[in-house]
Amino acid sequence: APRVVASRFVVLYGSQRGQAQAIAEEIGEQAAQRGLEADLSCLSEKEKYDLEKETAPVVFVVSTTGDGEPPDTAVPFVRRIKKKTLRRERFARLCYALLALGDTNYANFCNCGKTIDKRLQELGGKRFYATGHADDAVGLELVVDSWIEGLWDAVRKALSEMAAAGPAVGSQQDNSAVILQETAEPSGLGLKLRHLNLSEPDAEASEQPILRSGKEKDVPGNAAVDASLTKSLPPLSESSLKVPALPPPYLSVCLGDEVVREHEVQISRAVPLTRHDSVKAALLIELDVSVSYDLPGGVFDVLCPNNGSEVEELLQRLKLGQRRDHCVLLELLKDTRKKGAQLPAHIPEESTLQYVITWCLELRSVPKKALLRSLVECTTSGFEKRRLQELCSTQGSADYNRFIRDPNICLLDLLRAFPSCTPPLSLLIEHLPKLQSRSYSAASSKLRHPGRLHFVFNIVESPACPERPVARRGLCTGWLADLVAPVLQPYGGGPAPAESSGDAALPKIYISLRPPGTFHLPADPALPLIMVGPGTGVAPFIGFLQHREKEREQMPGATFGESWLFFGCRHKDRDFLFREDLEKFVVNGTLTHLKVCFSRDNSEGPGSSPKYVHHSLQLHSKEIISLLLEQNGCFYVCGDAKNMAKDVNEALIELFRTELQVDKLEAMKKIATLREEKRYLQDIWS
Repeated sequence: APRVVASRFVVLYGSQRGQAQAIAEEIGEQAAQRGLEADLSCLSEKEKYDLEKETAPVVFVVSTTGDGEPPDTAVPFVRRIKKKTLRRERFARLCYALLALGDTNYANFCNCGKTIDKRLQELGGKRFYATGHADDAVGLELVVDSWIEGLWDAVRKALSEMAAAGPAVGSQQDNSAVILQETAEPSGLGLKLRHLNLSEPDAEASEQPILRSGKEKDVPGNAAVDASLTKSLPPLSESSLKVPALPPPYLSVCLGDEVVREHEVQISRAVPLTRHDSVKAALLIELDVSVSYDLPGGVFDVLCPNNGSEVEELLQRLKLGQRRDHCVLLELLKDTRKKGAQLPAHIPEESTLQYVITWCLELRSVPKKALLRSLVECTTSGFEKRRLQELCSTQGSADYNRFIRDPNICLLDLLRAFPSCTPPLSLLIEHLPKLQSRSYSAASSKLRHPGRLHFVFNIVESPACPERPVARRGLCTGWLADLVAPVLQPYGGGPAPAESSGDAALPKIYISLRPPGTFHLPADPALPLIMVGPGTGVAPFIGFLQHREKEREQMPGATFGESWLFFGCRHKDRDFLFREDLEKFVVNGTLTHLKVCFSRDNSEGPGSSPKYVHHSLQLHSKEIISLLLEQNGCFYVCGDAKNMAKDVNEALIELFRTELQVDKLEAMKKIATLREEKRYLQDIWS
């Protein structure tokens, strides 16, 4: 008789903002379609798994957050496996594969995944499939899709080998493990998505052939001279497509009858930091906080809503504008085939429809291929159906990146481009991720400004493009700018409009404070500081210097280390942020060295001033080496991860290489030591 092979394997994920969890759930859904059973858990749910005793293959999907840190849900797991008291063969029975998510804009790419992978190997674990490293800087799906595609043969092989080695573990009724045939066509599950009077009754999902765009009757008259979001060219337009299986619906949505939010703070002041003709407009906002915050440099989150006009457009597109004040009641479909289906935790019970779309769903998120695949079923035009199929297909990956991911297309952009697409509310709640709060660094010290919290931001501007013909501002920064416009003080001083109108005119926002991180002043004030912060990256260092200034007043006999600030902006007279404050810090001795670069003011050629902060660092290499290696100084970097942080890191490597007369590898090791000692700290964003 043929040997019976169990079909069960384990999927464990560690996720900060939901990406790793979504990928793990996708693996679970695809497994079910292939006759396999994925036992899905978060790494934080330690009571649900035991790696030491596990006899089924284990698949890890883990992200990295911050400066190479594990996501919050994986921190306890990483701590447990890093214990030095663990015996070397603790995981000798473990057979695993790992998919690490990261972003090459940051120095410690996929650090959490690499850490787990290395430690599992040290403790006897064996890989049954090559580790994947997916880069969010170029698109996670470029690695994720192919990695998952190759996973199934590896899982089956591992199951077979583990069955041969000993008794298989798993549901006995699943031991026959029928392998489902992959198909490029919709799965035709026959599930009815319940709208409960939100729209016309749905017909059951039916199987559809993959359409060929060249044969459609409703193709626009003029042939496309170039591909676009809505049009493709051969060979893609004439190809047979491998389209993902239709994600099974799992939510029943009903509108009945309401909601409250929490943690409100008042904006007490708003000040422009740049002249009207600067390339980027920067604002400082002061909050009246009753909650205390830790050392300067701490991070807090601002809860921002979706853009009001975009919310209104979506409500009208869904034909639900008249029902905006009704409660949204969610239930799981009794007949859903989605494995592990759960009600979305980010939607409070009995929230109004207006609240859900405004505060709960990330309308600006880039649509994933699973959403595109589901939108195919809600589209009536054959031409539009085919194009959506192409964009979510394996063959259309290049078009997906070019026309959706790279220009940051969102759901509303898609609905404008594909007018025959009319998705139900339930589908959007199933597929749109949670609206994430936006993080900002404190730009003040509670010693200098008790009861006040400052933060600084640029108003992000995204120009129009062919895929998104309307320019738009950053979701949170645009909202904040509109919110404070009536009370914004004039540039360069003058009376504040809010002062004459009283507190009633001052707007309020919602914030949440994060636990203290590592990006803060050292406990010993005698340690030198080297701070690198071009543009709004200078914000936390203003808080550092305010704190140091006050400490110097309170401890006149104490020893304080040198403090260097490398700051950069475009124009001296337009966007030199905090100029008066910084010059005052130099005069009173709080800041011992201020090095400022102006990238658009300087002339080219020998003898010209440095244009960027990394150039300025190289001019002071001897002092920096002395401060870091002889005086145990701390090196801080704040700002853009994509260019500035990388350039600063490369400059520091070169600086170590030349000053210490060592090769590049040795210089990198020195810098790695600084990171391990928490003396090279970054607060960066992409």
